[in-house]
Amino acid sequence: MARSVLTTFVALCLSLCAPAVWSQAQRLPVVKLNIGSHTLSAEVAATAESRRYGLMHRQQLPDNHGMLFVFDHDDTYCFWMRNTPLPLSIAFIAHDGAIINLADMAPNTTDSHCALEPVRYALEMEQGWFAQHGIGSGDYIRNLASP
Repeated sequence: MARSVLTTFVALCLSLCAPAVWSQAQRLPVVKLNIGSHTLSAEVAATAESRRYGLMHRQQLPDNHGMLFVFDHDDTYCFWMRNTPLPLSIAFIAHDGAIINLADMAPNTTDSHCALEPVRYALEMEQGWFAQHGIGSGDYIRNLASP
């Protein structure tokens, strides 16, 4: 009898928890982006859920790999780093692919980092990636994903 109750309890817990675990673990599409002569891979976060979760809880990123946030409309979006243990740099990108501004973000903080004008995209990379590759405001990113 005790085993049956335990089995039922575990099954109930799994059925309630599985959707949240599955949604966080699902793979996002990956695109190849070009900035000048540089190519990088970026996971595409184009849904409210994937944008909300972002790179939280990631312990590392592969070289030349980041996350592209795709929004439905232009706005002055802001980001923070709650539950994100990686130091990241973010590029805020206009609908035409022009980088508007960059910001470095400290891990596990709630400091806001915002676009200086309305943007359609944001690209998070390992902190310092843009500076190391000589990329800054006014540069263009090609092959951006559509919302």
